[in-house]
Amino acid sequence: MTTLAWTPARAPQPRPLQGRYVRLEPLDPVRNGADLWQALQAEDRADPNLWHFLPYGPFADQAVFLAWLTTQAQGRDPLFYAVIDPHEGRALGQLSLMSIVLEHGSIEIGHVAFGGRMQRTPLATEAVYLLMQEAFALGNRRLEWKCDNANTRSKRAAERLGFSYEGLFRQHRVVKGRNRDTAWFSLLDHEWPRVDAGFQRWLAAENFDAEGRQRNALAVAAASPV
Repeated sequence: MTTLAWTPARAPQPRPLQGRYVRLEPLDPVRNGADLWQALQAEDRADPNLWHFLPYGPFADQAVFLAWLTTQAQGRDPLFYAVIDPHEGRALGQLSLMSIVLEHGSIEIGHVAFGGRMQRTPLATEAVYLLMQEAFALGNRRLEWKCDNANTRSKRAAERLGFSYEGLFRQHRVVKGRNRDTAWFSLLDHEWPRVDAGFQRWLAAENFDAEGRQRNALAVAAASPV
């Protein structure tokens, strides 16, 4: 058996992460709370299915939502980020780094909730990419994505983002009174350089036309030779 020359991963710190299209900031209920309420529940374009597979929500009113955000913002696992549109200065979504096991170099992206204005846009893709970058920059060997097996949208997203399907944990959870079979996906450190290069090609300005439409899909970009 091969012995690894292994140094445990470093813990993620609550710091801003700047991209081309979005900025991630540590979740601040005072600064981000009203924006997130509008984006995730109150706006006409809010996704009615957003909360279906999450273990919380929808929320009865803004006060209850802000109390929940305040609790989440105090933790470090999960470590929550707000997704900021730099042009408007508004928070349009949230996501987190979680299931952090430093000694094994394992970490997960979860609690993904993007408002309707973010979905199927470069902002959504880059928000996840920034956390993927951060996860491997911290020295992790393994990045995970898990979701309800019935959540076809999340499973398609995982595969598009470069994660590999690993298997199914049957009767893994009871969520909102329903059985959850959990689908597991992962991306490993030696796979990351190729996936990272694909993201960089896809996010490049020349990959989008004057109306912001992609010229090449991310799956095509990720498959291109480095």
